[in-house]
Amino acid sequence: MKLLGIDVGTTNIKAGLFAGNGSTIRIASRPTPTQQTSEGHYYYEPETLWRTVAEVIQEAAQAAKPSEISGIGITSMAEAGLVLDVQSDKPRSVIIPWFDTRTKDQAERIGRECDPLDRFAKSGLRASYKQGLAKLLWLREHEQVNLTNAKWLSMADYITYRLTGKMATDYTLAARTFAYRIDTKSWDVDWIRHFGLESDLFPDVVPAGTSIGTVKNELAAELGVHGSTTVAIGGHDHVCAALSVGAIHPGIVFDSMGTAETLIGVLPDRPLGKVEFDTGLSYGCHVAGGNRNFWMGGINASGGSVEWLRTKLADQELTYEQMAQLLSRTKLGPTGILYYPYLSGSGAPQSDPSAKAAFIGLAKQHDKGDMLKAVLEGLAYEMESIRRVAEKVAGETIDRVIAVGGGTRNLHLMQAKADVSGCTMVISNVSEAGLLGAAMIGGMGAGLFASTDEAVRHIGSEQSRLALDRVIEPNIQHHQQYQQIYQDGYMVLQKPLRQFYQQKLL
Repeated sequence: MKLLGIDVGTTNIKAGLFAGNGSTIRIASRPTPTQQTSEGHYYYEPETLWRTVAEVIQEAAQAAKPSEISGIGITSMAEAGLVLDVQSDKPRSVIIPWFDTRTKDQAERIGRECDPLDRFAKSGLRASYKQGLAKLLWLREHEQVNLTNAKWLSMADYITYRLTGKMATDYTLAARTFAYRIDTKSWDVDWIRHFGLESDLFPDVVPAGTSIGTVKNELAAELGVHGSTTVAIGGHDHVCAALSVGAIHPGIVFDSMGTAETLIGVLPDRPLGKVEFDTGLSYGCHVAGGNRNFWMGGINASGGSVEWLRTKLADQELTYEQMAQLLSRTKLGPTGILYYPYLSGSGAPQSDPSAKAAFIGLAKQHDKGDMLKAVLEGLAYEMESIRRVAEKVAGETIDRVIAVGGGTRNLHLMQAKADVSGCTMVISNVSEAGLLGAAMIGGMGAGLFASTDEAVRHIGSEQSRLALDRVIEPNIQHHQQYQQIYQDGYMVLQKPLRQFYQQKLL
């Protein structure tokens, strides 16, 4: 028995073949084929993207007999999607990724059409250019896309459709359209019709782990799987990844560290109100089910800040080894420099697309290593701002964070996070959390696990046996110093900086 996970990400598209105990057999990866229009809009061409997914499936599946692959689970970036013609099965639009900002005007109009708190209580979200509803209005207004006899499919939905010929989505992806109610687990028909759309534009919604169908016979042989292999939608990539490390209970926080960074925690399913709204976090139905919701906060340019700076400090970009050497020569404790990591605006708890990155406190004695370390400290301060508001809404102390992703390889960053927050940072041994989480969802769809809790017990215990997590503890003296800088410097200067950039003088 083997399981296949598919992860359609912003940077890469991956497929992973796993044994029944969660151990990795083969990983295949290709860059996500991102294109750009002459106007600067980013997009994915549907057929090109599908062929890339097919290639990684073929490569990963070669490590097993087709009959051995019991289930396929699919996870993806959340808000990317396209319009599909239900009669011809052909796309009527390109796939607009979550990070494309062409839909800002539509999002602002959507925000004006509702009471923000009421809409938040229903959806767990605020209006954003990222969401499917804003994309649909833009496509109708700017591309004259016909939205009758059509379906809006998120990325994982589309790949599921190409594999099975059936259309569906899960709670986590449905919610990111801003047209779905997480409180009633249903499409908000009145809200959808308010914008001149029909509710049948959106697919049926099922819990993550539900079998959508089996791989089409004419496609199975090409991909290297069997026609009886079941396919399940895993949903939102970050939430699915949390499943792989067992972060599905209150008190356990999951930190997904990549180009962008996302922190996720668990809450009981409960009505959302002003307390939750005021945190600036987003909320949704968890893929783990069992009356569990999640809170989520993010840093839009986390690894992106590190990558940006290492290309700017020398004529040739610094290698990671050179970065590590520079960082090792910096003094212990705070640099005294404040870095605000807003190269792509800021996320929760103070979401602001107009926010800009900034260095404050540079002096002539500071060098490249200090600037690098300041970037890491700025990322740690942002994590602290998320942790603090999450503690308020969760009603419990957060002192342990499980982290995965490329950013965990930077131990200087992980120590900065521990020192600023006072949290124990656990670097998970799971190297491909999104893929493994998707594979676990695929196992549920195939009937191998009765629930996500069973999947976590089975896979998690085996993963713990196979390798040990790395634990980084905070330095108490440095923690006290960082906390004072955070409270009296980093947070105090947020307001005037944001006010300045909102004037759009630059």
